[in-house]
Amino acid sequence: MSAPIPHASQAPSPWVQRYGHLVPAGATVLDVACGAGRHVRWFAARGCRVTALDRDAAAVAPLADCAEVVVADIEQGPWPLGERRFDAVVVTNYLWRRLLPLLVERVAPGGVLIYETFAVGNETVGRPSRPDFLLRPGELLQAVQGRLRPVAYEDGFLDAPPRYVQRLVAVHERADVAAPRYRLPG
Repeated sequence: MSAPIPHASQAPSPWVQRYGHLVPAGATVLDVACGAGRHVRWFAARGCRVTALDRDAAAVAPLADCAEVVVADIEQGPWPLGERRFDAVVVTNYLWRRLLPLLVERVAPGGVLIYETFAVGNETVGRPSRPDFLLRPGELLQAVQGRLRPVAYEDGFLDAPPRYVQRLVAVHERADVAAPRYRLPG
């Protein structure tokens, strides 16, 4: 069985990079369970105002030079950001089901949710392997149904390292804009 993907040594997720163009410079970005901050730094370098949220104070301390750092255990404690909404909410390699509805609500009108994490099937190739940490088929689509408009969705197997993932990009359409179009990467 392979080990989880280390965050600190990695470039930003190709999924996040592929749809990052939906997040303009100057946008507010929340990176949930950001770890060492590969996406925090990437969005900050693109001119975004980033909030880095994680429970590991040592991991996020170096991010204070480019982001608002919030240290909180969002699984055991209260949500630390109140009613704040963000132009983008980014989540990778993290799942806490009870938090899914709240994360969807934290996407501001006109904003985007970029989510990518492990899915059922991953237990056959590595960690995580507990069902609590693996998305069920279609679960991300169900989480945004009636709230956000999906513009990209994938559920399947990736190599190098081998893993099963589910990923979604969904937008919070603004009521004052008729039939907006989102440029998909070519």
